[in-house]
Amino acid sequence: MLEVFFLEDQWVWNLPILSGLIGVGVLYILLLRSFTKLKVHHKQPFLFFLALTLLYLAIGSPLSTLNHLSISLHMIQLSLLFFVLPPLFLLGIPESFPPILYRLNIPPLAALFTFAILFSCYHLPAVLTYLSLHSLIHTSYLLLLMLLSFISWRPIVKEENKTFAFLSGMVLLPACSLLLLGGIFGNAANPFLSGMLEHFCITPSAMSSISVLPAPFNTRADLIMAGVLMMGIHKFSLLLTVRMRKILLERDLTGNS
Repeated sequence: MLEVFFLEDQWVWNLPILSGLIGVGVLYILLLRSFTKLKVHHKQPFLFFLALTLLYLAIGSPLSTLNHLSISLHMIQLSLLFFVLPPLFLLGIPESFPPILYRLNIPPLAALFTFAILFSCYHLPAVLTYLSLHSLIHTSYLLLLMLLSFISWRPIVKEENKTFAFLSGMVLLPACSLLLLGGIFGNAANPFLSGMLEHFCITPSAMSSISVLPAPFNTRADLIMAGVLMMGIHKFSLLLTVRMRKILLERDLTGNS
């Protein structure tokens, strides 16, 4: 049951991550005062600090440990990290800030395709097994995905490039298809399904999903739900980004914050 999970010293807050994000917030406020006339309560700073809060919930709060319980919960976490947080952060960074990301000599299109390949490979059982045994490489892999996602979202957020937005959805289809096909055609002998399940349980000795979460979690339906959630969150983030960009542009035109 879930209480078994919570009793194993997993229900904790990650204070080092919290300290680091507080430091980022302080740096943002200093840059805000140095390069803009915006106040902390204005829309752009609000979006930035909302992104910081969601980032901590995703990787540093007790809620972050829930992603190990099922494939769909894990996909919600990754979708938040790569499809929701990057546009929120980019929307929250004023144009007058030092262009750190813009100085990276990585074309957005190359970043998008590289992200799609690495993201698709991430959930292959062989890759998951290797990464689970090498925590430093695992962390570096996720950080690289995060960096690539930021670069990939920049044309959508800053330029509202509709063609690039459509392409970003298309290149995610292979990763989504792996999940959907694994769920539709999966069975007990399916190496993709069984390989995924091995990495989404409380402990290696507690592989039975029934003892962790009820159906449909960690079943074929869970894989299908994970694929649908991934595409749904990505689409929602695209629509939200366009809407928030229009609100910020109206602010610039009217002079309101």
